[in-house]
Amino acid sequence: MKQLFALLSGLLFGAGLILSGMSDPAKVLNFLDIFGSWDPSLAFVMGGAILVTAPGYALLTRARSRPLFDTAFRIPTRRDLDARLISGAVIFGVGWGLGGFCPGPALTALPLAASGTLIFVPFMLAGMWAARRVPDLSLTAKGATR
Repeated sequence: MKQLFALLSGLLFGAGLILSGMSDPAKVLNFLDIFGSWDPSLAFVMGGAILVTAPGYALLTRARSRPLFDTAFRIPTRRDLDARLISGAVIFGVGWGLGGFCPGPALTALPLAASGTLIFVPFMLAGMWAARRVPDLSLTAKGATR
């Protein structure tokens, strides 16, 4: 049942990306081109998503002690910034800016077989694979291992 709802959630997310045009890298790149052909529609899509999600999330976490298909809500508690988080965010941002894709829209656009998507997705998957295997330098410096 958990996998079924994960699939349905992913399909709903993908449908939203396609409907809003966010699977088109040109639309994303135009959003990032502030001094050129700027297209603010991505901000409206994100704002609309926040307006729908925030009240539902607040109500759900107050009404239930745990989600339907897990033992607890997985809400991050760490508030510190470290080099790994910042460097990962920078790499993600550069990749997003260069390719016009972030992971969700890239996978949504994959069936279109556009050359940019066919190049971006394998490199994205390689980056995800590498991120899990690169040792945390802050831990290895202290003598600990992952």
